[in-house]
Amino acid sequence: MDFRGKPLPPAVTSTSIPFWPKRSGKVRDIYDTGGALLIVATDRISAYDCVLASGIPAKGRILTGLSLFWFDFLSGLVQNHLISAEAPSDERLGRFRPLLAGRSMLVKKARVIPVECVARGYLSGSAWRSYVRTGEVCGVKLPKGLRESDRLPEPVFTPATKAESGHDENISFGEAASFVGRETAETLRDVTLAVYEKAAAYALSKGVIIADTKFEFGVHDGRVILVDEVLTPDSSRFWPADDYAPGRVQKSFDKQFVRDYLDSSGWDHQMPAPFLPEDVIVKTVEKYVEAFERLTGRKFTF
Repeated sequence: MDFRGKPLPPAVTSTSIPFWPKRSGKVRDIYDTGGALLIVATDRISAYDCVLASGIPAKGRILTGLSLFWFDFLSGLVQNHLISAEAPSDERLGRFRPLLAGRSMLVKKARVIPVECVARGYLSGSAWRSYVRTGEVCGVKLPKGLRESDRLPEPVFTPATKAESGHDENISFGEAASFVGRETAETLRDVTLAVYEKAAAYALSKGVIIADTKFEFGVHDGRVILVDEVLTPDSSRFWPADDYAPGRVQKSFDKQFVRDYLDSSGWDHQMPAPFLPEDVIVKTVEKYVEAFERLTGRKFTF
């Protein structure tokens, strides 16, 4: 597979560092180093809560690079879990360092808050489907007559449950408060919307609309901090501003392209997940790289 006239590197779909305990999510392998966690973003890609059989070359490096960019950009607004973008100085890591380069973060251990924090500035995806049925999104009443992809009068906070397996489920603010307490829920809502508004304004200046995005938060030393990835094509809907037109599905710089392919393929969203054709893999790499380069202002190098 070629990209910009050069062969793409092999996709890194798994890691194995034998001397630290490991657990794996859909995309990330997480190692407990003792005093901190080492998060390694692989090139796995998931859709409809299934990890696909194909990886997306360099995807983990793109996600990590974007998260590092946003952690720095947002540092004056909210603290985060990042300790270092470098792996620990452990001599046992010698042969693993090339694998970890650019795709790992050493982070603080935090108690993860069991609520997905979603900010929506535009009406798309599950929010659009809910609006068509009920006129509401997660208990938030919206004006009548909105079209698909319309910009909302103001961003809304739409929390969801964090499912260990299966689908996350949208919930109301009141339900979120019943899970984590009202004071914590209010903090999550206020920080989520503040982060979204700052990031969305910046992204728009770079020609990217952040239609919606998902954050995760944890508690460290009694303080709510950002954890996991931040404002990446895996956790957000990124639309090109120069092609935006409400009333239809938008072109995107995220994995919606993969979902659209899977929907057209006839896959029933059950395991085993299918392999992606080469042209879909290459196009997905193009979209992720374009998101990275537009938002960071830096050229992505393989």
